[in-house]
Amino acid sequence: MIEILSPSEVARARDTGALVGEILQALRRRATVGTNLLQIDRWAQAMIRDAGAQSCYVDYAPSFGRGPFGHYICTAVNDAVLHGLPHDYALRDGDLLTLDLAVSLRGIAADSAISFVVGGSPAPADVALIEATERALAAGIAAARPGARIGDLSHAIGTVLTGAGYPVNTEFGGHGIGSTMHQDPHVANSGRPGRGYPLRPGLLLALEPWVMADTDRLVTDADGWTLRSATGCRTAHSEHTIAITDDGAEILTLPR
Repeated sequence: MIEILSPSEVARARDTGALVGEILQALRRRATVGTNLLQIDRWAQAMIRDAGAQSCYVDYAPSFGRGPFGHYICTAVNDAVLHGLPHDYALRDGDLLTLDLAVSLRGIAADSAISFVVGGSPAPADVALIEATERALAAGIAAARPGARIGDLSHAIGTVLTGAGYPVNTEFGGHGIGSTMHQDPHVANSGRPGRGYPLRPGLLLALEPWVMADTDRLVTDADGWTLRSATGCRTAHSEHTIAITDDGAEILTLPR
């Protein structure tokens, strides 16, 4: 299903997006050396509840996961990159942590992810990995305007990632979003320009460049959810939900 939102629904999406952005930044500030991933999950649960919002993850049970996710945020550390299931792990100095959060507020969902290094001075390779995903996200957003096609966004994202020297996996990527978290169209992190669904005002997309330092191959953790790099290399992931408007793309998942 591809959903085109009304102006009033887009206005509600702004509130949802701002909430997601604010929660992620609050959790980033709290995630220090010694913080347990399960504590981050409890903080996310409380913030979602206090805002009168609903988690998009707790009951989420797609074909690629093992039963309902059962938690409120994805916490991926080091070689984990997607769908990181919170577990009993205390963050260490130098861990590369990705927080991925999706919530629904007044019937509209928003989805965002940030990657950062916990503790002291990050390794230059980790900084480069994170910055590549952030630049790729910015390029995808810049390409998103009415009349453009999904392939234009994929091409812009992939050009940055491959230009930075990273392999690109296209199995998991961005997606449509609206009254539910995951909708069509799929937005691969590499693609051919001029192909795919044409963008229209009212379309919401979650764009999410993610990379692994030296491979494009994923393996599934024993928990049935967490996806890791096949070589054990470091990973990074950046994501925003955007709305297509008459003037281009509006980033919804920034804190106010």
